[in-house]
Amino acid sequence: MIASTTFSAGEILALWAVLGTAVVGLLYAGFLMAQVLREDKGTAEMQKISSSIRVGANAYLVRQFKTIAFLILLLTAVLYFTAGEKHIAIGRACAFLMGSIFSATVGFVGMNLAVRGNVRVAAAAARGSFSDALKIAYRTGTITGMLTDGLGLLGGTCIFMIYGERAYEVLLGFGFGGTLLALFMRVGGGIFTKAADVGADLVGKIEKNIPEDDPRNAATIADNVGDNVGDCAGMAADIFESYEVTIVSAMILGWASYGHKGVIFPLLVRAIGVIASIVGTYAVRTKEEVRDAMKAINIGFLISAFVSIAGFMAVGFFYLRSAAWTSALPGWATLGIAGLDFRPVWATLVGILLAVTINRLTEYFTDTNKPPVKSVAESCQTGHATAIITGFAVGLESTVWAIFVIAIAILLSAFIYQGTNPTFVAYGVSMAGIGMLTLTGNNISMDVFGPVADNANGIGEMARLPKPARQILADLDAVGNTTKAITKGIAIASAVVAAISLFNAYITDISALTRMTYAEIAAMLSVSDHNVFVGLLIGGAIPFLFSSLTIKAVGRAAFLIVKEVREQLKDKDVWEGKKLPDYARVVSICTAAAQKELIRPGLLAILTPLFVGLVLKKEALGGFLAGMILSGQLLAVFMANAGGAWDNAKKLIEDGIFGGKGSDAHKASVTGDTVGDPLKDTAGPALNPLIKVMNMVALLAIPIVVRLEHSAGGMIVGAAIGVFLLFILLHKPKPSREELEIIQKAA
Repeated sequence: MIASTTFSAGEILALWAVLGTAVVGLLYAGFLMAQVLREDKGTAEMQKISSSIRVGANAYLVRQFKTIAFLILLLTAVLYFTAGEKHIAIGRACAFLMGSIFSATVGFVGMNLAVRGNVRVAAAAARGSFSDALKIAYRTGTITGMLTDGLGLLGGTCIFMIYGERAYEVLLGFGFGGTLLALFMRVGGGIFTKAADVGADLVGKIEKNIPEDDPRNAATIADNVGDNVGDCAGMAADIFESYEVTIVSAMILGWASYGHKGVIFPLLVRAIGVIASIVGTYAVRTKEEVRDAMKAINIGFLISAFVSIAGFMAVGFFYLRSAAWTSALPGWATLGIAGLDFRPVWATLVGILLAVTINRLTEYFTDTNKPPVKSVAESCQTGHATAIITGFAVGLESTVWAIFVIAIAILLSAFIYQGTNPTFVAYGVSMAGIGMLTLTGNNISMDVFGPVADNANGIGEMARLPKPARQILADLDAVGNTTKAITKGIAIASAVVAAISLFNAYITDISALTRMTYAEIAAMLSVSDHNVFVGLLIGGAIPFLFSSLTIKAVGRAAFLIVKEVREQLKDKDVWEGKKLPDYARVVSICTAAAQKELIRPGLLAILTPLFVGLVLKKEALGGFLAGMILSGQLLAVFMANAGGAWDNAKKLIEDGIFGGKGSDAHKASVTGDTVGDPLKDTAGPALNPLIKVMNMVALLAIPIVVRLEHSAGGMIVGAAIGVFLLFILLHKPKPSREELEIIQKAA
C-alpha cells in the first residue's frame, strides 16, 4: 500500500509501472537463463572441468556468507537504534537486512549462471561458431545485470511506496546493507582470485614454462574459480550498491529541493534504464565473418543509451511541470514552456554522457589495439623493469583524464542549477549519478562477460580443444579483459559521483539536525579549520592503508599457493600428466586465506568514520569524507588501468608479436601482469565500496555525532574505537595449521 503522501493518480500509476518494470527485468533474466541453459554443454571432459569450477565457487561463497552472517545480524540490531521513531527504526533495520540479502543474491545467482555458461561458450567455440560463443557469453552476463537492475529497482520502489516522504531514512539501511556486502565480496573475492592467479602464473608460466590453464598446474581450477567470485559476484554486488546509493542520495536531495516529484523522477529514469538495457543487450551479436566482439558490445551499449535518453526526455517533458514553479529560468531549462523545469533531465543526460566517455577512456588505456597497451608490450622487449615502468606510467596518466572527465561532469551538473539554492545544485549532481547507472544492465553484462570468456578459455586449454576453437576463446578472453576494465572504470566513476551526492546529503542532514542553513554548514567545512584539514589528511590516507591490507593479504596467500603448487609438481605422475593434481586443496587454501583476511578491512571501513566524527567532531568528518573520495578515486583508477594495461600487453605478446609465448618479452609481460593482478582485481575494485561504506556510515552516524559532540562520553567512545582500530591493524592473523604445514613442507 502506498504511504499517505499527496500523489496524483498519474503518479500512483507511475509508481506501479516502475514496480512492474522491475519485475519485467527479473523475468527477462529468467528468459535469458532458460536460453543459456538450453545450449550444448560440450564433451564429458569439458563438463567435468566446469563442474570442478562450479563446486569450488559455490563452496567459497557459502563459507564467506557464514563468515559475515554474525556481523550482518549484529549490525541489523545496531541500525535499529540509529533512528528515533519505532516504525522508521524497524524499517531501517529490515531494509539493511533486505539490502544485504539482495546483494548476496545478485552475487550468488549471477556467479552460478556464470559457471554454467562458461562450458557452453567453450562448446560453441568447439563448433567453430564465434557468433554463438559471443552471444552465450554476453547473455550469461546479462542475466546478472538484469538481476541487479530488477532487485535494485524493486527494493527502492517498495520502500518508497511504503514510507513515502520518510523513505530516504529507511533507504539508508537498504543502501548500507548492499554496500557492506559488496565490500566483503570485493575484498574476499579479490584476495581469493589473485592469490590463485599469481600463484598459478609464478610457478606455471615463469618457473615451469607451461601454458596458462595447463591441467598439471594445481592452481588452475582455483584461478578459474577466482574469476567468478571476484569479477562476477564481486562486481555485481559493487554495482548493485552504487545503484542503491545513488537512489538514496537522489531521494534525500530530491525531497529537499522539489518535493515528491524530485523523488519519483529518479525512479522513472531507472525504470526506463531497465527497458533500455533489455533492448540493447539483446541486440549484441556479430556476423561470423566479422568476428568483432568489442564492436558488437559497443553497439548494444549505444542502442541502450539512445533508448534511455529518448525515454527520460519524454518522461521529463510530461512530468516535470508545476504551476507553482517559477518561470524565471533560462529558455534551455524550460524549453519555453511555462511551469516546465527540464533541468533534472539535462543533469541525467550529463550522467549518461559521463558513462559513455568513461567507457571510451578506459578502453583507450586498456585495449590491445590502442597505443598505451602497445607501448607496454613494446617495453617488455627490454626486460621486466621497463615493463613495470611503462605500465606504471600508463596507469598514472589514465587517472588524470578520468578525474578531469568526472570534474567536468560535476561542473556541468552544477552549472545547470547555477544561481539556485545549493540543495538544487547537489540534486543535479545526484541526478548525474542516476544517469550514469541508468545502463546498469549493460555495465554488468560487460563485466561478467569477462570471467565467463576467461573460464571458457581455461576449459578450452584444459580440455585441449582444437586450435581454431582456442583462437575464438582467446579472442573473446582479450575482449573480456577490456570490458572488465571498462566496467571497473564505470564502477569507480559512479562511486565518486555517488559519494559526492552522499557528501551533499551529509551536509543536508547536519542542516536538519542543527537548524543551520546548507550554506552555513558548507562554510564550516573550510580547510582553514585545522580540524577539517586533519580530517582531510586522515581521509586521504585511508585508501592507501586499505589497499596495503588487501595487497599484503594477496601476497601472503600467493606465497602459500606457490609452495603448494611446487610441492605437487614434484610428483612425477602429475608432471607427466598421468594423474591430476589435487585441485581441491588449492581451492581450500585460497578460501581459508580470503576469509581470514576479510574482517580487518571491513572493520577499518566501518569504524574509522565513527572515530573521526566522535573525536574530531562533525566538521572533521566532512573533511575526512572529502579526502577519502579524492585519494580513493585516483588510486582506484591508477590500479585498475595499470593492471589492465599490463594484462593486455601480455595477451598481445601471446598472440605472436615480439617473440610470442616463451620469449624473454613474454616473461617480462607475465611479471607485469602478475604485479598488476592484485592492483586491478583486488585493491582497486575494493576501493569503490570502501568509499561508499564510509559515506553511508557517516550519514547513519551523524545524528549520534551531533548529539555527543559536546559531551565527554562521545570523546571516550571515540577514543575506545581508535584503540580498537589500532589493535586490529597491528595484530597479525596467526597462520592456520594448514599454512604451517605448507611452510614446514617447503622448508
